[in-house]
Amino acid sequence: MLPIDHGQASLIGRVLLSAGPTPVAVRDGVVHDLSGVAPTVADLLERDDLATLTGPALCDVSALNAPGQPRLLAPVDLQCIKAAGVTFAVSAIERVIEERARGDSARAAEIRGDLEARVGSGIRAVVPGSDEAAALKAALIEAGMWSQYLEVAIGPDAEVFTKAPVLSAVGWGAEIGVRSNSDWNNPEPEVVLAVDRNGNIRGATLGNDVNLRDIEGRSALLLGKAKDNNASTALGPFIRIFDDGFTMDDVRSATVDLVIEGQDNYRLEGTNKMSEISRDPTDLVRQTMSEHQYPDGFVLFLGTLFAPIQDRDDPGRGFTHKLGDVVSISAPKLGRLVNRVTTSKDAAPWDFGIRDLMRNLAARGLLAS
Repeated sequence: MLPIDHGQASLIGRVLLSAGPTPVAVRDGVVHDLSGVAPTVADLLERDDLATLTGPALCDVSALNAPGQPRLLAPVDLQCIKAAGVTFAVSAIERVIEERARGDSARAAEIRGDLEARVGSGIRAVVPGSDEAAALKAALIEAGMWSQYLEVAIGPDAEVFTKAPVLSAVGWGAEIGVRSNSDWNNPEPEVVLAVDRNGNIRGATLGNDVNLRDIEGRSALLLGKAKDNNASTALGPFIRIFDDGFTMDDVRSATVDLVIEGQDNYRLEGTNKMSEISRDPTDLVRQTMSEHQYPDGFVLFLGTLFAPIQDRDDPGRGFTHKLGDVVSISAPKLGRLVNRVTTSKDAAPWDFGIRDLMRNLAARGLLAS
Protein backbone atom coordinates (compact mmCIF):
# COMPACT_ATOMS: atom_id res chain seq x y z
CA MET A 1 0.00 0.00 0.00
CA LEU A 2 3.01 2.33 0.42
CA PRO A 3 4.54 4.77 -2.10
CA ILE A 4 7.45 3.45 -4.10
CA ASP A 5 9.77 5.85 -2.24
CA HIS A 6 8.15 5.36 1.16
CA GLY A 7 11.50 5.51 2.94
CA GLN A 8 11.64 9.22 2.11
CA ALA A 9 7.89 9.91 2.39
CA SER A 10 6.12 11.63 5.27
CA LEU A 11 2.87 9.70 5.68
CA ILE A 12 0.03 10.27 8.14
CA GLY A 13 -3.29 8.52 8.55
CA ARG A 14 -5.75 6.96 10.99
CA VAL A 15 -6.23 3.51 12.46
CA LEU A 16 -8.87 2.01 14.70
CA LEU A 17 -7.51 0.78 18.03
CA SER A 18 -9.51 -0.76 20.85
CA ALA A 19 -9.39 2.70 22.47
CA GLY A 20 -10.82 4.40 19.39
CA PRO A 21 -9.77 6.17 16.15
CA THR A 22 -6.13 7.22 16.34
CA PRO A 23 -3.94 9.47 14.15
CA VAL A 24 -0.74 7.76 13.05
CA ALA A 25 2.46 8.33 11.11
CA VAL A 26 4.46 5.79 9.12
CA ARG A 27 8.21 5.77 9.70
CA ASP A 28 10.37 3.15 7.92
CA GLY A 29 7.40 0.83 7.50
CA VAL A 30 6.32 1.10 11.15
CA VAL A 31 3.02 2.67 12.24
CA HIS A 32 3.37 5.14 15.14
CA ASP A 33 0.59 6.42 17.41
CA LEU A 34 0.41 10.25 17.23
CA SER A 35 -2.60 10.70 19.50
CA GLY A 36 -0.32 12.06 22.22
CA VAL A 37 0.73 14.81 19.81
CA ALA A 38 -2.64 15.63 18.22
CA PRO A 39 -6.05 14.03 18.80
CA THR A 40 -7.18 14.31 15.16
CA VAL A 41 -5.71 14.42 11.69
CA ALA A 42 -7.27 17.86 11.33
CA ASP A 43 -5.06 19.00 14.21
CA LEU A 44 -2.01 17.31 12.71
CA LEU A 45 -2.41 19.16 9.43
CA GLU A 46 -2.12 22.50 11.25
CA ARG A 47 1.42 21.67 12.40
CA ASP A 48 4.66 22.60 10.66
CA ASP A 49 6.67 19.70 12.12
CA LEU A 50 4.78 16.82 10.54
CA ALA A 51 7.91 15.26 9.07
CA THR A 52 9.50 14.77 12.49
CA LEU A 53 6.50 13.82 14.64
CA THR A 54 6.59 10.36 16.17
CA GLY A 55 5.04 8.34 18.95
CA PRO A 56 4.76 4.79 20.31
CA ALA A 57 5.15 2.07 17.68
CA LEU A 58 1.94 0.12 17.03
CA CYS A 59 2.83 -2.42 14.33
CA ASP A 60 4.42 -2.84 10.92
CA VAL A 61 2.38 -1.51 8.02
CA SER A 62 2.10 -5.08 6.70
CA ALA A 63 0.18 -6.08 9.85
CA LEU A 64 -2.59 -3.52 9.42
CA ASN A 65 -6.09 -5.04 9.12
CA ALA A 66 -4.83 -8.46 10.25
CA PRO A 67 -6.78 -10.16 13.08
CA GLY A 68 -6.01 -8.48 16.39
CA GLN A 69 -4.11 -5.64 14.69
CA PRO A 70 -5.10 -2.01 14.05
CA ARG A 71 -7.56 -1.48 11.20
CA LEU A 72 -6.79 1.21 8.68
CA LEU A 73 -9.39 4.00 8.42
CA ALA A 74 -9.77 6.83 5.94
CA PRO A 75 -6.88 9.26 6.68
CA VAL A 76 -9.21 12.18 7.48
CA ASP A 77 -11.59 12.92 10.32
CA LEU A 78 -13.02 16.42 10.91
CA GLN A 79 -12.28 17.71 7.41
CA CYS A 80 -15.13 18.41 4.99
CA ILE A 81 -15.05 16.06 2.01
CA LYS A 82 -15.37 18.08 -1.19
CA ALA A 83 -15.07 17.09 -4.83
CA ALA A 84 -14.50 18.88 -8.12
CA GLY A 85 -16.33 17.51 -11.13
CA VAL A 86 -15.87 17.72 -14.88
CA THR A 87 -12.23 18.77 -14.58
CA PHE A 88 -11.11 16.70 -17.59
CA ALA A 89 -12.27 17.05 -21.19
CA VAL A 90 -13.06 13.37 -21.70
CA SER A 91 -15.00 13.37 -18.44
CA ALA A 92 -17.01 16.33 -19.70
CA ILE A 93 -17.91 14.43 -22.85
CA GLU A 94 -19.10 11.50 -20.78
CA ARG A 95 -21.29 13.80 -18.68
CA VAL A 96 -22.93 15.12 -21.84
CA ILE A 97 -23.53 11.55 -22.95
CA GLU A 98 -25.11 10.68 -19.61
CA GLU A 99 -27.40 13.69 -19.77
CA ARG A 100 -28.57 12.94 -23.29
CA ALA A 101 -28.90 9.20 -22.74
CA ARG A 102 -30.86 9.75 -19.49
CA GLY A 103 -29.35 6.65 -17.93
CA ASP A 104 -29.80 4.41 -21.00
CA SER A 105 -26.44 2.74 -21.70
CA ALA A 106 -27.44 1.62 -25.22
CA ARG A 107 -28.41 5.15 -26.22
CA ALA A 108 -25.16 6.41 -24.69
CA ALA A 109 -23.15 4.18 -26.99
CA GLU A 110 -24.91 5.67 -30.03
CA ILE A 111 -24.27 9.25 -28.91
CA ARG A 112 -20.66 8.83 -27.87
CA GLY A 113 -18.96 8.45 -31.23
CA ASP A 114 -20.69 11.40 -32.87
CA LEU A 115 -20.22 13.71 -29.89
CA GLU A 116 -16.54 12.91 -29.38
CA ALA A 117 -15.83 13.47 -33.06
CA ARG A 118 -17.53 16.87 -33.08
CA VAL A 119 -16.36 18.51 -29.83
CA GLY A 120 -13.96 16.25 -27.93
CA SER A 121 -10.66 17.62 -29.16
CA GLY A 122 -11.93 21.19 -28.97
CA ILE A 123 -12.76 20.85 -25.30
CA ARG A 124 -9.36 19.37 -24.57
CA ALA A 125 -7.52 22.21 -26.20
CA VAL A 126 -9.39 25.11 -24.66
CA VAL A 127 -8.53 26.79 -21.35
CA PRO A 128 -11.59 27.11 -19.09
CA GLY A 129 -12.83 30.68 -18.79
CA SER A 130 -10.75 31.94 -21.72
CA ASP A 131 -11.94 33.80 -24.82
CA GLU A 132 -11.45 30.59 -26.78
CA ALA A 133 -13.72 28.79 -24.33
CA ALA A 134 -16.41 31.43 -24.83
CA ALA A 135 -16.15 31.01 -28.60
CA LEU A 136 -16.43 27.24 -28.29
CA LYS A 137 -19.49 27.63 -26.08
CA ALA A 138 -21.17 29.82 -28.70
CA ALA A 139 -20.46 27.25 -31.40
CA LEU A 140 -21.85 24.40 -29.32
CA ILE A 141 -25.00 26.34 -28.49
CA GLU A 142 -25.55 27.04 -32.17
CA ALA A 143 -25.14 23.35 -32.91
CA GLY A 144 -27.64 22.44 -30.21
CA MET A 145 -25.03 20.52 -28.25
CA TRP A 146 -24.55 22.73 -25.23
CA SER A 147 -24.80 21.23 -21.78
CA GLN A 148 -24.56 22.35 -18.18
CA TYR A 149 -21.66 19.89 -17.86
CA LEU A 150 -19.77 21.68 -20.60
CA GLU A 151 -20.41 24.96 -18.78
CA VAL A 152 -18.34 23.77 -15.81
CA ALA A 153 -15.84 22.02 -18.08
CA ILE A 154 -14.85 25.14 -20.03
CA GLY A 155 -16.59 28.04 -18.26
CA PRO A 156 -15.05 30.29 -15.60
CA ASP A 157 -16.59 28.46 -12.61
CA ALA A 158 -15.57 24.98 -11.54
CA GLU A 159 -18.07 22.46 -10.21
CA VAL A 160 -17.27 21.90 -6.54
CA PHE A 161 -19.70 19.92 -4.38
CA THR A 162 -19.77 18.19 -1.01
CA LYS A 163 -19.10 14.54 -1.67
CA ALA A 164 -19.76 13.05 1.76
CA PRO A 165 -20.41 13.98 5.40
CA VAL A 166 -17.56 14.41 7.88
CA LEU A 167 -16.25 11.05 9.16
CA SER A 168 -18.22 8.98 6.64
CA ALA A 169 -15.39 7.99 4.27
CA VAL A 170 -13.99 4.45 4.32
CA GLY A 171 -10.32 3.49 4.09
CA TRP A 172 -8.03 0.91 2.57
CA GLY A 173 -9.44 -2.61 2.67
CA ALA A 174 -13.02 -1.57 3.47
CA GLU A 175 -16.01 -2.43 1.33
CA ILE A 176 -17.16 0.42 -0.87
CA GLY A 177 -20.82 0.86 -1.64
CA VAL A 178 -23.00 1.53 -4.70
CA ARG A 179 -26.73 2.10 -4.38
CA SER A 180 -28.68 -1.14 -4.63
CA ASN A 181 -30.98 0.36 -7.29
CA SER A 182 -28.15 1.39 -9.63
CA ASP A 183 -27.33 -0.79 -12.63
CA TRP A 184 -24.84 1.51 -14.40
CA ASN A 185 -21.96 2.70 -12.25
CA ASN A 186 -18.20 2.85 -12.05
CA PRO A 187 -15.27 3.86 -9.85
CA GLU A 188 -13.57 7.22 -10.26
CA PRO A 189 -9.83 7.04 -9.46
CA GLU A 190 -8.66 10.44 -8.25
CA VAL A 191 -5.95 12.37 -6.48
CA VAL A 192 -7.29 14.09 -3.37
CA LEU A 193 -5.70 17.18 -1.80
CA ALA A 194 -5.57 17.73 1.98
CA VAL A 195 -6.03 21.42 2.86
CA ASP A 196 -5.72 23.05 6.28
CA ARG A 197 -8.01 25.70 7.77
CA ASN A 198 -5.97 28.53 6.21
CA GLY A 199 -6.15 27.13 2.69
CA ASN A 200 -2.63 25.68 2.70
CA ILE A 201 -2.40 22.47 0.68
CA ARG A 202 -0.52 20.14 3.02
CA GLY A 203 -0.44 16.91 1.03
CA ALA A 204 -2.34 14.41 -1.09
CA THR A 205 -3.87 10.96 -1.03
CA LEU A 206 -5.86 8.70 -3.34
CA GLY A 207 -9.63 8.48 -3.57
CA ASN A 208 -12.49 6.62 -5.19
CA ASP A 209 -15.41 8.95 -5.95
CA VAL A 210 -17.94 6.24 -6.80
CA ASN A 211 -20.15 7.33 -9.70
CA LEU A 212 -23.71 6.18 -10.42
CA ARG A 213 -24.05 6.98 -14.10
CA ASP A 214 -27.66 5.95 -14.49
CA ILE A 215 -28.93 8.07 -11.60
CA GLU A 216 -27.01 11.26 -12.36
CA GLY A 217 -27.59 10.69 -16.07
CA ARG A 218 -31.34 11.02 -15.54
CA SER A 219 -30.91 14.49 -14.05
CA ALA A 220 -28.03 16.58 -12.74
CA LEU A 221 -30.31 17.46 -9.83
CA LEU A 222 -29.84 13.87 -8.64
CA LEU A 223 -26.14 14.51 -8.00
CA GLY A 224 -26.57 14.16 -4.24
CA LYS A 225 -28.32 10.79 -4.57
CA ALA A 226 -25.73 9.62 -7.09
CA LYS A 227 -22.70 10.69 -5.06
CA ASP A 228 -23.49 10.61 -1.34
CA ASN A 229 -24.41 7.14 -0.11
CA ASN A 230 -23.18 4.83 2.61
CA ALA A 231 -19.54 3.80 1.97
CA SER A 232 -19.50 5.57 -1.41
CA THR A 233 -16.30 7.51 -0.63
CA ALA A 234 -12.94 5.77 -0.18
CA LEU A 235 -9.73 7.57 0.77
CA GLY A 236 -6.20 6.43 1.49
CA PRO A 237 -4.21 4.62 2.39
CA PHE A 238 -2.29 7.61 3.82
CA ILE A 239 -1.91 11.34 3.25
CA ARG A 240 1.53 12.08 1.87
CA ILE A 241 2.74 15.41 3.24
CA PHE A 242 4.39 17.91 0.91
CA ASP A 243 8.14 18.30 1.43
CA ASP A 244 11.31 18.53 -0.68
CA GLY A 245 10.63 15.05 -2.11
CA PHE A 246 6.92 15.49 -2.87
CA THR A 247 5.36 18.70 -4.12
CA MET A 248 2.37 20.03 -6.03
CA ASP A 249 4.29 19.40 -9.23
CA ASP A 250 4.20 15.68 -8.38
CA VAL A 251 0.42 15.95 -8.14
CA ARG A 252 0.21 17.76 -11.46
CA SER A 253 2.24 15.05 -13.19
CA ALA A 254 0.80 12.04 -11.36
CA THR A 255 -0.48 9.02 -13.25
CA VAL A 256 -3.23 7.22 -11.35
CA ASP A 257 -3.77 3.62 -12.43
CA LEU A 258 -6.97 1.66 -11.94
CA VAL A 259 -7.49 -2.10 -11.97
CA ILE A 260 -10.90 -3.74 -11.50
CA GLU A 261 -10.96 -7.49 -10.97
CA GLY A 262 -14.32 -9.25 -10.89
CA GLN A 263 -15.33 -12.58 -9.47
CA ASP A 264 -16.43 -13.41 -13.03
CA ASN A 265 -12.75 -13.18 -14.12
CA TYR A 266 -13.44 -9.81 -15.72
CA ARG A 267 -10.51 -7.39 -15.62
CA LEU A 268 -10.48 -3.73 -16.56
CA GLU A 269 -7.53 -1.36 -16.49
CA GLY A 270 -7.62 2.41 -16.78
CA THR A 271 -5.48 5.47 -16.22
CA ASN A 272 -6.08 8.98 -14.96
CA LYS A 273 -3.34 11.34 -16.14
CA MET A 274 -3.30 14.47 -14.03
CA SER A 275 -1.29 16.25 -16.73
CA GLU A 276 -4.52 16.41 -18.76
CA ILE A 277 -6.59 18.18 -16.12
CA SER A 278 -8.35 21.26 -17.46
CA ARG A 279 -7.95 23.39 -14.31
CA ASP A 280 -4.88 23.64 -12.11
CA PRO A 281 -5.40 21.97 -8.70
CA THR A 282 -4.51 25.17 -6.89
CA ASP A 283 -7.27 27.01 -8.75
CA LEU A 284 -9.76 24.35 -7.67
CA VAL A 285 -8.72 24.90 -4.05
CA ARG A 286 -9.04 28.66 -4.52
CA GLN A 287 -12.54 28.31 -5.95
CA THR A 288 -13.55 25.99 -3.10
CA MET A 289 -12.55 28.66 -0.58
CA SER A 290 -13.57 31.74 -2.54
CA GLU A 291 -16.52 32.58 -0.29
CA HIS A 292 -16.46 29.80 2.29
CA GLN A 293 -14.36 28.96 5.33
CA TYR A 294 -13.33 25.51 6.55
CA PRO A 295 -12.11 25.83 10.14
CA ASP A 296 -11.32 22.09 10.32
CA GLY A 297 -9.83 22.00 6.84
CA PHE A 298 -11.07 19.97 3.90
CA VAL A 299 -10.04 17.38 1.36
CA LEU A 300 -10.75 17.91 -2.32
CA PHE A 301 -11.18 15.24 -4.99
CA LEU A 302 -9.63 16.64 -8.19
CA GLY A 303 -11.73 14.75 -10.72
CA THR A 304 -10.86 12.00 -13.14
CA LEU A 305 -10.07 11.37 -16.79
CA PHE A 306 -11.32 7.80 -16.47
CA ALA A 307 -14.68 7.01 -18.07
CA PRO A 308 -15.11 3.28 -18.81
CA ILE A 309 -16.88 2.41 -22.05
CA GLN A 310 -15.65 -1.17 -22.46
CA ASP A 311 -18.47 -3.70 -22.60
CA ARG A 312 -18.64 -6.09 -19.68
CA ASP A 313 -21.61 -8.23 -20.64
CA ASP A 314 -23.85 -7.53 -23.61
CA PRO A 315 -22.44 -5.50 -26.53
CA GLY A 316 -23.20 -1.81 -26.20
CA ARG A 317 -24.02 -1.91 -22.47
CA GLY A 318 -20.61 -0.64 -21.42
CA PHE A 319 -19.11 -1.21 -17.98
CA THR A 320 -20.84 -1.47 -14.64
CA HIS A 321 -19.79 -2.88 -11.29
CA LYS A 322 -20.75 -6.30 -10.00
CA LEU A 323 -20.76 -7.29 -6.37
CA GLY A 324 -17.37 -8.52 -5.26
CA ASP A 325 -15.34 -6.43 -7.71
CA VAL A 326 -11.95 -5.53 -6.25
CA VAL A 327 -10.96 -1.97 -7.16
CA SER A 328 -7.27 -0.99 -6.92
CA ILE A 329 -6.25 2.65 -7.40
CA SER A 330 -2.54 3.41 -7.34
CA ALA A 331 0.08 6.06 -8.04
CA PRO A 332 3.83 5.53 -7.51
CA LYS A 333 4.23 8.37 -5.01
CA LEU A 334 0.91 7.86 -3.20
CA GLY A 335 0.66 4.09 -2.82
CA ARG A 336 -2.35 1.88 -3.49
CA LEU A 337 -5.97 2.09 -2.34
CA VAL A 338 -7.88 -1.21 -2.48
CA ASN A 339 -11.60 -1.76 -1.84
CA ARG A 340 -14.21 -4.42 -2.60
CA VAL A 341 -17.59 -3.47 -4.05
CA THR A 342 -20.87 -4.14 -2.27
CA THR A 343 -24.15 -2.25 -2.03
CA SER A 344 -24.54 0.76 0.21
CA LYS A 345 -27.25 -1.16 2.06
CA ASP A 346 -24.96 -4.12 2.76
CA ALA A 347 -21.79 -2.15 3.55
CA ALA A 348 -20.93 -1.64 7.20
CA PRO A 349 -23.26 1.10 8.48
CA TRP A 350 -21.76 4.47 9.32
CA ASP A 351 -22.52 4.78 13.02
CA PHE A 352 -19.61 6.79 14.48
CA GLY A 353 -20.23 10.51 14.11
CA ILE A 354 -18.72 13.74 15.39
CA ARG A 355 -20.34 13.53 18.82
CA ASP A 356 -19.08 9.97 19.20
CA LEU A 357 -15.56 11.07 18.28
CA MET A 358 -15.59 13.96 20.75
CA ARG A 359 -16.85 11.71 23.56
CA ASN A 360 -14.19 9.13 22.75
CA LEU A 361 -11.34 11.66 22.71
CA ALA A 362 -12.56 13.21 25.95
CA ALA A 363 -12.75 9.81 27.67
CA ARG A 364 -9.17 9.09 26.55
CA GLY A 365 -7.98 12.42 27.92
CA LEU A 366 -6.83 13.58 24.49
CA LEU A 367 -8.72 16.87 24.30
CA ALA A 368 -6.90 19.96 25.53
CA SER A 369 -8.82 22.29 27.79
